[in-house]
Amino acid sequence: MVMLAPAIEKLLGLNANMVDLFNRMQPASDTHVFGTDELGRDVLLRLLYGGQVSLFTGLTAACVAATIGTVIGLTAGYFGGRLDAILMRITDGVISLPLLPLLIVLAALDLEKIGLPDELVNSEEVSFYRIVIIVALVGWTTVARLVRGATLSIKEREFIMAAEGVGAGHLHIMFNHILPNLISTIIVAVTLSVGNVILLESVLSFLGLGIQPPMPSWGNMLTNAQALIWEAPQLAFYPGMLIFITVICFNFLGDGLQDALDPRAEY
Repeated sequence: MVMLAPAIEKLLGLNANMVDLFNRMQPASDTHVFGTDELGRDVLLRLLYGGQVSLFTGLTAACVAATIGTVIGLTAGYFGGRLDAILMRITDGVISLPLLPLLIVLAALDLEKIGLPDELVNSEEVSFYRIVIIVALVGWTTVARLVRGATLSIKEREFIMAAEGVGAGHLHIMFNHILPNLISTIIVAVTLSVGNVILLESVLSFLGLGIQPPMPSWGNMLTNAQALIWEAPQLAFYPGMLIFITVICFNFLGDGLQDALDPRAEY
């Protein structure tokens, strides 16, 4: 449904960003299926466009983090020795950091003071880029450990020894022989991490440090609704329920993929 948000908007004949102060906090009706918010905007359309932002943020950040974790885990597992020890101690150090306080500090940084151009700092998408980068910087550790463990097992198999025997280089073996056998592990890890990223984005947006208005997300919709929780509780219920359902569904999807892609699974 979130992918079809523009078509639904056109079908309803409404504008997701149109402010109508004469129709604030209206109940559900034929015109506004989920009612209107504190500025008279259609809640259904805001939820759909907010879902685009939240889901795209979760998927993008999870994929970027998985890429970083795959490179680190594959390198550590294949080469082993001192390099493995260094990379894994770095991974342990990142895991030991207090995640939420660190994310809050990074999200509160003034981008102008770190030398970024004004065009980027003042753009509407900068909050999205910030969340993706922040989550990717700290979210790669799980994938790195999983990939390293799988690489340690795969590199001892006969087909890897055969590739080494015919003179294949390290990069060729890593990316043409080992990496394809890690795809199922990586897919499961990404799927399971999407729900966590959506939760982190929602928390940061709820605190006013994530996706910034006028771009909607489920997190900042909760922020706007907290002052109206007694007057219009539905404004908090809808985005909160969608976050809950989406995270649960991604976790179920990850568990299902793990069972389906694991050749050692018992049926």
